[in-house]
Amino acid sequence: MEKITMRIDGMYCGMCETHVNDAVRNAARVRSVKSSYKKGETVIVTDGGFDEDAVITLLSGQGYRVTEVIREPYEKKGLFGFLKK
Repeated sequence: MEKITMRIDGMYCGMCETHVNDAVRNAARVRSVKSSYKKGETVIVTDGGFDEDAVITLLSGQGYRVTEVIREPYEKKGLFGFLKK
C-alpha cells in the first residue's frame, strides 16, 4: 500500500475538504482519503495504480492547486502498532 500526501492551495473550509475528497474518490481507486484545509493537504491511501496526473488535472479544473505530492510506503498501524520498531 502507498500513502500519498498532496499539498493543496484553495481549500478554505470543511465543504472544500468534502469537495476535494469526493473528487479524489471519483478520479481514482483509493482505500481512504482525508483532507484538512487547516493543514492545506489531502492524505490518500491506495493499493497502487494511483494516477496522480488525473487527480491533479481534475482538482485544477475545480479551482484547487496541487503544489506538492509526497509518495511513501504505508504500513497499517493496528492497536499496538507503536510497539513495532
